[in-house]
Amino acid sequence: MSREQKLIEKEILKWPNVTAHSHRFGGREFRLGSAEVGHVHTGGIVDIPFPRSVHDALLEEGLAERHRWVPDSGWTTFRMRNDNDLPHVMWLLRISYLRYAVKRAVVPKEYFEQEADSLKLSERFRSLLAPFVPQRVLLKTEAEQGITESRRSA
Repeated sequence: MSREQKLIEKEILKWPNVTAHSHRFGGREFRLGSAEVGHVHTGGIVDIPFPRSVHDALLEEGLAERHRWVPDSGWTTFRMRNDNDLPHVMWLLRISYLRYAVKRAVVPKEYFEQEADSLKLSERFRSLLAPFVPQRVLLKTEAEQGITESRRSA
């Protein structure tokens, strides 16, 4: 495992419910449940999936690059050149993580606002991610089981 892979893995595995796996094209892949948050290749090339609108905004603002193999998808690439890039890599990965984690939150809107503040997301990125925030509240036991109130009463 490369030095960059070790640095990123050490940080991302501190996040709730994130697991690390070998990536099919080499490197390390990070998932929340079955959803891929992103992966890192040897040499510090980090590939991260985003909704297309977020992808486009990241490219426009120079915060990530087009993915080299699937440039017309929601995938982005960031090249970690040195340790100073680690905070930005983790910021990008946390945005990807947020999209999935908010669906598991007991109070999704509150969780989203806390994370958005912590990430210092601009209004633009908040508005692009807001559609992924469920408009319901889970009971604690249902959140742990992944069952929504509507499914429980059905």
